[in-house]
Amino acid sequence: MLTSISPLGERARHNRWSITVAWYVAASVAAAAAMGTVLGAAGSALAGVAGAPARAGVLGALAALAVVIDGTGAPVPGPRRQVDEDWLNRYRGWVYGAGFGAQLGAGVTTIVTTATVWLYLAAALLSGSWLPGAMIGATFGLVRALPLVGAGRVRSFAGLQRRHGALVRMAPVATGVTVGATAVAAVGLGVVAAVAAVAGGFS
Repeated sequence: MLTSISPLGERARHNRWSITVAWYVAASVAAAAAMGTVLGAAGSALAGVAGAPARAGVLGALAALAVVIDGTGAPVPGPRRQVDEDWLNRYRGWVYGAGFGAQLGAGVTTIVTTATVWLYLAAALLSGSWLPGAMIGATFGLVRALPLVGAGRVRSFAGLQRRHGALVRMAPVATGVTVGATAVAAVGLGVVAAVAAVAGGFS
């Protein structure tokens, strides 16, 4: 899909790439922020049962689980559907831009390729409030949409092929960076929870 929505492809479909991508990014951020808002609001009940240190500890454990899943290449649970690429020839650019962005920004309405998708949802839930949940979601939606923005310089079929090849080559690097960052987050959250528990024990 990333190679389908390019300046080259949009020009062939008589659409403006900048408009399609603007709708894609906006919808991705909006959908993820909405997911985060709902989960954060639902998680407010957890705030009365478990304090912030306990919730940080749970999130740290989930982050460690995500590291194991992504690090070993284990299958990630989730739906097996993809966005409908027939939309590319059926609708205007802003329609499929918004439609694809919303589906991918939500994270769990299409194929889930990394456990960090579930981790962002857990983080929103454990944040315990709608506002931080919305911020977590919006950040995820924006980061998820940014790779498409990078296609803006494609001007030829050869350039499109080079970009596709670069994305394929970068996939293992991206996985390694994701696993590393998630591992750091898991350790950090675990330390915060442990320190808070020890400090509470001496208070």
